[in-house]
Amino acid sequence: MAALFMCAQSFSTSINTETASELKPRIEQSTSLSSTYSDEEFEKAVEIIKKYETIHPVHRWPYVGYGHLVKKGEKIPRRQMSEKEADALLRKDLKEYTELFKEYGVDQLLLGVLAYSVGPYRLLGAGKMKKSGLLHKLEAGNRDIESEYISYSKYKGRFHNGLRTRRSEEFGALYRK
Repeated sequence: MAALFMCAQSFSTSINTETASELKPRIEQSTSLSSTYSDEEFEKAVEIIKKYETIHPVHRWPYVGYGHLVKKGEKIPRRQMSEKEADALLRKDLKEYTELFKEYGVDQLLLGVLAYSVGPYRLLGAGKMKKSGLLHKLEAGNRDIESEYISYSKYKGRFHNGLRTRRSEEFGALYRK
């Protein structure tokens, strides 16, 4: 629950409306990665997310960039984001989500990518929503999680082939034995 609270606090911060060139050096610093995954793995995760999430147009508000949901109090201008701004926001969000799962070791990045797509509350639980079976399985020491990971392929309660393809690619690229 503390991790979820930290997540909510971190998302209530605002994003500077600096130019993308001013953001780039900060993003490189802010993605100083945990020892559980490499720079290359993080870049692969970003690449996969960009492949499946397009930059959202203005009419998709409150979703901006590569699927970022603007939270109450965030100071993000209501205009089309540039690719560099969207990339910077994606990296910031992904880093925050992976930090929520650092206790899961080598699965930290994989869980962060899933949380980016479905929301951390679906994995960590919130309110009446229970912690996911995926996390329970990992906590029990069972890393045979492919079927649980792929099960997050539903849209409006029905399996979606595009999401299944995305989850399969994420799992194949980011799961470490």
